[in-house]
Amino acid sequence: MNPRKAFFACLERSPPAVFEAALWIAAEHDPTVQPLLVLQELISLQQQVSLGMPLLPAHELGQPLLRRLNDLGFAQDEFTPLRPAAALLDKVLQRKRGQPLAMGLIALELARRLDIPMVGVNFPGHFLLRVPGADHVLDPCGGRRLYPNDCRDLLQRQYGPNLKLQADHLLTANPRSILQRLSRNLRQLHLSNDAPLQALVDAERVLELGNASAADYLARASLYQRLDCPNAERFDLEHALMLSEDPIQRLRLTERLGHLPPNSVVH
Repeated sequence: MNPRKAFFACLERSPPAVFEAALWIAAEHDPTVQPLLVLQELISLQQQVSLGMPLLPAHELGQPLLRRLNDLGFAQDEFTPLRPAAALLDKVLQRKRGQPLAMGLIALELARRLDIPMVGVNFPGHFLLRVPGADHVLDPCGGRRLYPNDCRDLLQRQYGPNLKLQADHLLTANPRSILQRLSRNLRQLHLSNDAPLQALVDAERVLELGNASAADYLARASLYQRLDCPNAERFDLEHALMLSEDPIQRLRLTERLGHLPPNSVVH
């Protein structure tokens, strides 16, 4: 099956198959990846995790699950600069190293299989997890509990003191927003590792998932500029201009559009 079609088919299921969808993203970048085989192989990890879990009610097993993964060697990828392998789930499972979002996706899938209630949280700069009803969130890389003050500190370490903690930073993430975040991460990782064509694959997926921002169109426009595709660049700059609410950005986009050659139509 075409990986992109398989990806969206996963989202149409009830409930959406988020982990499998993320594996189809990996298959888009590497045709040797077989998502259905990876799903079967995950049974072994599920068994290893399950054997080391304490006898507690299901709603108390979120943190033990994450600690068990840590005991098995799973940790945040600290390699600098980060490579796409930190976000491609097949590679993360092999290396046991990944971005918080990738680690979170693995934990969410294992929690689903083990009937442990757990949801994702699209916290700025660091994906988090939560057991519904808990007064804290969990770091997917090790299972540390984070209370509001910890979240505030995490936010300020990443973005400085001017960004204040808001209630929507801790909302439950829906499947599309999780996969769109993964696609944005991969777009940036491929670009920073000098793979613009691979980044373009991710940039297109970001837009196909819907509710794209001006920044998303601008990111793809910059890729088209790098790949010398002025017509496609113009299309995305015009969309970014329509979506932008920043007057300075709108002025810069207008100037940039003025420097592009006129649209050429091929008959």
